[in-house]
Amino acid sequence: MSRLTLADLPSAESTRSARRAEGRDRQRRRRRRRLRAAVATLLALLVVGAGVVLASEQLRDIVATLTEPDDFEGPGTGEVQVRVMTGDSGRAIGETLAAAGVVKTAGAFADAAAADPDAASIQPGTYALREGMSSAAALELLLDSESLRNYTVTIPEGFTAERALERIAEATETTVEALTAAAADPAVGLPPEAGGQLEGYLFPATYDFPLEVTEVEVLARMVQRSGEALDAAQVSPEQRRTVLTKASLIQAEAGSTEDMGKVSRVIDNRLAQGRLLQFDTTVNYATDKSGLTTTDEDRNTDSPYNTYRYPGLPAGPINNPGDDAIAAALAPEEGPWLFFVVVDPDTGETRFAETEQEHAANVELFRAWLRENPQE
Repeated sequence: MSRLTLADLPSAESTRSARRAEGRDRQRRRRRRRLRAAVATLLALLVVGAGVVLASEQLRDIVATLTEPDDFEGPGTGEVQVRVMTGDSGRAIGETLAAAGVVKTAGAFADAAAADPDAASIQPGTYALREGMSSAAALELLLDSESLRNYTVTIPEGFTAERALERIAEATETTVEALTAAAADPAVGLPPEAGGQLEGYLFPATYDFPLEVTEVEVLARMVQRSGEALDAAQVSPEQRRTVLTKASLIQAEAGSTEDMGKVSRVIDNRLAQGRLLQFDTTVNYATDKSGLTTTDEDRNTDSPYNTYRYPGLPAGPINNPGDDAIAAALAPEEGPWLFFVVVDPDTGETRFAETEQEHAANVELFRAWLRENPQE
């Protein structure tokens, strides 16, 4: 067993140095622990703080959502075209408006519509509205007929079906060919006695059609209007073809509304005596011409519409008569007249006569007008 000597024992200084070094190590370790703890605490605080900030932002969003108005304010800007369908409820209209950016929410519009009894009168069609409108402002425009974007078609009294289709095509951006094809659709509603022909059944009036209207819908509305006019005049179904045919002659021949009753009487008087009607307007219809006079060749045209060649009324209407002509067809003015002629086409002045001699004198007045106003 060996013994330790004094030289082998550590000195006091080295012992202190070792202790100092050991103390410094402990301090470093404590500082590291404190730093780690501080970092961990800071990280925890940051996480908590971020969560608080995030929660705060989410809370603000929720509060903003709950407290934000569900309706725009004011009249809006620009223009938006919106279509209201037949049978749409206030909620359905609101959904359409909201989807188009007109109103903010469907619910706000539905509430506005529910509070206004007039909202039930909103018509189907395409409306010009604005973006960002209040529901009240949108409802006001929907109730204003000026906001409707429609096709307007005016068919004057006496227009033939051909001219009426041309007018419709011009006004609604369709074609005569498409309208002619649509006429064969049963949905147009032509009565059986029409034989599939539009002539006489396109009632002369002014019509407003939505932009989305189809050719069938246009014709169906006019045919329906013709039926309404005949119903109002109390014309039975079995009389309608005859009444429309006679009315179309009156519409074409009378120089004025005041003369219609007399023209109607001339038709009845001539038919009662078995005379040919001899109306140039029926010849023009048969030859697809127009003008104040006809030629011998025209008057010899073989057509069931030629009243110079065939007795009785023509095969059907030669135009689309209006209410006044229909009324005159049903109630002729009392009188003995068998002849008439328009002696001044500029003014529509018409002379009626009972005898051929009187009529011949009136015809001379017409010929004098023709000499002063040569036709091209």
